[in-house]
Amino acid sequence: MSISWLLRTLPAMTGELARFDLDRTPAEPRELFLRWFGEAVAAGVREPHAMNLATVDEGGLPDVRVLLLREVDERGWHFATDRRSAKGRQLTAGPQAALGFYWPEQGRQIRVRGKVFDLGLAAAAADFLSRSPTSRTASLSSVQSDVLADLSDVTLAMHEAERLLAEDPDFVPESHVMYALAPVSVEFWQGEPASRRHPRLRYRRSADSWVKEALWP
Repeated sequence: MSISWLLRTLPAMTGELARFDLDRTPAEPRELFLRWFGEAVAAGVREPHAMNLATVDEGGLPDVRVLLLREVDERGWHFATDRRSAKGRQLTAGPQAALGFYWPEQGRQIRVRGKVFDLGLAAAAADFLSRSPTSRTASLSSVQSDVLADLSDVTLAMHEAERLLAEDPDFVPESHVMYALAPVSVEFWQGEPASRRHPRLRYRRSADSWVKEALWP
């Protein structure tokens, strides 16, 4: 069954979209990201901190999933996971990744590419302990991405995790890891549906500075 006809009827980039003046941009991409992120929050964009994380497995096959952004600072864009998960194993084997943000209410897209590194035990512990009891229980009970033989195994694992946290509320699993993606390129895209000119700006890392490059739509 083809859905081509349906796809062609769906609207895209509707409403009052944001503007992007390429001549008025900061020297570093993090500053522009934080500006756009703040504008997305102020505009009521749903889950603006949700992002696609793309990795590659050992066979070279791309993989992607949605995660939540945990922080942005001079080290990069932060996210957390279980190092035993598929993405954790992929990042151990090949510590390069890409992030993608899309805010349809504003017609904006941001792409971040770079190398990923472990932020260490203290960062992992701080992130894990900041989460709700339900979130920590779920993290402790899951063998993420493994095959589930029986749904009842989830309930049993959850009960065991609840017992463990009741005995030791500050327990942090060794498998919980906080990563930072240190960017080598960051691209900002602004949709302009009327003209289809779609302004694009790429920040490219060069030695100890950033080079700004306007791109064709």
